[in-house]
This record gives sequence, structure tokens and C-alpha cells, in this order.
Amino acid sequence: MTDDGPFEKLHRDGSLWVRGHRKDGREHGYFEFFRKDGTLMRSGHFDMGAQVGEWTTYDRTGAPYKVTVMKQPG
Repeated sequence: MTDDGPFEKLHRDGSLWVRGHRKDGREHGYFEFFRKDGTLMRSGHFDMGAQVGEWTTYDRTGAPYKVTVMKQPG
């Protein structure tokens, strides 16, 4: 695994679990998390490993149903 660039992790069954980017070995930038059935579950941004800004949670039809505003680190 590389410390920089595109990043993906899979569920045990081989389906995509998370997709995003890493910088200096930490999550950085836009990320998407998926359910085992392939539907988008959550999306938002990381800043050097910390969740920042608005994170959207989606229902199984793909419709947004909750937005969480993350507190700024520090």
C-alpha cells in the first residue's frame, strides 16, 4: 500500500467498501463509503485524517437522509 494517491478498501466479500485518497499515509480529500450491496452509504471530506465539514448519509435508495457537520479538529 502506498502512502499517497488513490485509496480503496474492500469488504470481506470483495465488494468496494471505501474509496478516496491518501496523503502522507492519511485520509485526505473526498471519500465515499459503500454498503456490501454497492449502494453509497456516506460521503464527505477528510483533512489529513480528520473528518471535516459536512458528511452526508444516504438511504438504500441513494437519497440523502442525514447531514452531519463535523467539528473542526483542535
